Amino acid sequence: MPSPLRWDIFCTVVDNYGDAGLAWRLARQLADEHGHSAHLYVDALASLARIAPGIDVTRDEQMAHGVSVHRWNGPHGDLPFSPPADVVIEAFGCGLPPSYLNAMARRDPKPIWINLEYLSAEDWIESCHGLASRHPQLPLTRYFFFPGFTATSGGLLRERDLLARRDAFQSDAGAKTTLWRKLALPEPAAGTRLLSLFCYPNAGSPVLFDAWAQGVEPILCVLPEGVASAKPATWAGRSPPPPGQTLSRGRLMLATIPFLAQDDYDRLLWACDVNFVRGEDSFVRAQWAARPFVWDIYKQADDAHRLKLDAFLARYRAGLAQHAATAMESFSRAWNDDSDASPLWDAFDASREPLRTHAKAWAAMLATRTDLVSELVDFVAGLI
Repeated sequence: MPSPLRWDIFCTVVDNYGDAGLAWRLARQLADEHGHSAHLYVDALASLARIAPGIDVTRDEQMAHGVSVHRWNGPHGDLPFSPPADVVIEAFGCGLPPSYLNAMARRDPKPIWINLEYLSAEDWIESCHGLASRHPQLPLTRYFFFPGFTATSGGLLRERDLLARRDAFQSDAGAKTTLWRKLALPEPAAGTRLLSLFCYPNAGSPVLFDAWAQGVEPILCVLPEGVASAKPATWAGRSPPPPGQTLSRGRLMLATIPFLAQDDYDRLLWACDVNFVRGEDSFVRAQWAARPFVWDIYKQADDAHRLKLDAFLARYRAGLAQHAATAMESFSRAWNDDSDASPLWDAFDASREPLRTHAKAWAAMLATRTDLVSELVDFVAGLI
């Protein structure tokens, strides 16, 4: 086994949880599975603490789950002097402090500097994955690393035992009972459709709630506390129920839960029939859950997110029956346009079986590819 390296991972939080969540998973896997020394620099410890139990927001430096966690003030601030690492990960082009860059330039040998890009299903990323770029002033080279869905991209985050844990949970009724008990919710009655709703504020959600309330089957919709809560409150005519309580109207029951640590959120995705997810981290975890899902993509001012959504839907629909693919794409686009997606729900829901079968096949196909952290470790080994 190669000698352990020190990895410094820098992350600024843009999307509240997704950026920090991805950086945290990356750091944990580097330490747990590859034996490297992982140091995570985050500018918003409060966001990280909500998904990573044990993080103390009052401390600037701490050890948690084998990762050295540091508070930093972003790329325009400074860091207490620390020798640069063997490998420097700049997550999502967040930028690095000038003092740290200058220290990198003085280091011999130079650190391996990698810009970890956002995930995309667009074809162009494959030709850019792994490309090198020289710094305009300093004797440093930065490499661009693109997560993706193909064998010629950087892969997806996936822990070594993730799918085994998922399968064990989904086949164990007792594990599901334990989850509902932990969430302080009654165990759903047989025949109840289980939905998780982790989304951005969406103007179309109240009318979708109405459609669910007027449907044939009972639905339990689980919402993380404090996430996109204004629309459920508008629909309910009052504040959403506190964690552990429910609000019922017609066939719909809304349940608010505490914000979950990453491992518990995985279990919620595994337990539900349909998962609404947002951003990038929960988007990837929904795919590993092997359940139908609706992706609420992070909106960009230039509408670049529409190209990313279309690219993913085009890739994901391969092998899916035409009627199910149309139902999935139509509902997904309406939801992302903040428009009334309720007329499209019945077609989406009626395609549950082909969508469920396809979700399992999709996850199995992705699992044949090397995971992102192993790809990163191999990439670095090839540069040493």
